[in-house]
Amino acid sequence: MEMNLLIAYIGIAVMVGLSGIGSAYGVTIAGNAAIGALKKNDGAFGNFLVLTALPGTQGLYGFAGYFMFQTIFGLLTPDMTAIQAAAILGAGIALGLVALFSAIRQGQVCANGIAAIGQGHDVFSNTLILAVFPELYAIVALAATFLIGSALTA
Repeated sequence: MEMNLLIAYIGIAVMVGLSGIGSAYGVTIAGNAAIGALKKNDGAFGNFLVLTALPGTQGLYGFAGYFMFQTIFGLLTPDMTAIQAAAILGAGIALGLVALFSAIRQGQVCANGIAAIGQGHDVFSNTLILAVFPELYAIVALAATFLIGSALTA
């Protein structure tokens, strides 16, 4: 039924959209910190680049979720059931929201590390470790999306 497909694609749009928005905010937060820190320590650009790029992964998770439903599980078809559509909508909302907030908070962690590196502190490795924690929840949400897709094809 076409209405089911519409509902599923709303979930996909929320998933891809919110995760992308979160990544855009996260990398902007870290990027702004990097620009400021470069004024004090222009030799650390490589470290700043890595830390600025980290929050961009959540946007990729949103796309990966869409890819799973479309290609791996092959669920996005006009003959999908209402339960499948509702599950994709739910997974899209869940992954989208988790990725949104995870990317923003990760950007803030990275920005603090960038500022400290700019002030001459050797905290690059520590910042990488601490920045993994917000990322973990986006990975868990992506794993849940995979499990939902798996359950819908069983």
